[in-house]
Amino acid sequence: MIRINQQIVKPEDLSHEIISSEDNMIIKQMGAYHQVYQYQTIQQLKFELEFRSNTMKAARELNNSGAKFTTFRYAFPNKKYWDRLGNGGFLLKPEISPSTAILDILKNGKLYAFECSTGIAIVLYIATLYSIGKSRFDYLFTRLYLMDWQFDDDLPVHQKTGNDYLPGDVLHFNNPDFDPKQPHWRAENVVYFGDDKYYGHGVGIRNSSTIINFLNSKRKPDPKTSAYLMNMITRPDYKAFL
Repeated sequence: MIRINQQIVKPEDLSHEIISSEDNMIIKQMGAYHQVYQYQTIQQLKFELEFRSNTMKAARELNNSGAKFTTFRYAFPNKKYWDRLGNGGFLLKPEISPSTAILDILKNGKLYAFECSTGIAIVLYIATLYSIGKSRFDYLFTRLYLMDWQFDDDLPVHQKTGNDYLPGDVLHFNNPDFDPKQPHWRAENVVYFGDDKYYGHGVGIRNSSTIINFLNSKRKPDPKTSAYLMNMITRPDYKAFL
């Protein structure tokens, strides 16, 4: 359910404020869950909806960018904008615009290769840029660092247990019987689009059964447990930007 300024609000009550079909889909799902989505103002809700839409937009763009999947050991960036560190992370070069560098991943994707968790971080940083604008993004993320689940303090990201999945959420497929020779397939981090569609770097935009079947093909001999979608949700703290 949705609560704004301590008042329960039904999705239909927001029809004059929420116009896009994508936003309305999110609102309807919020209203259907027992989980309370609480906001002080309608502007807070609208910003979250914008950020969620931008997350899905960034995921689609990264999927189409030509950026490759690889492990941390073999990861590489465009050297014009990023220094590759020994752990496989990418550190923004001094005097480089953070917004220019992060968007270069979409523009020149073939010059990049990274692991799926770094792919999710890239999606969330691009969504942040789209949501707050270039000037503020460049101010907040002057020494941008892309590596696994490590986020800048100015992009607070939290995890919660639950299955109140919403479009724009980051979800996680677990593969407990992964092949030890391919440990990078122990899990797949994905952006959820709704309607059983997910984007994961390395698997593309697929439904859940396709992702599970793919992960099951990456298991050790004589596996006992199928891959599965976890009851865990990762979300930015949207209100931190307001």
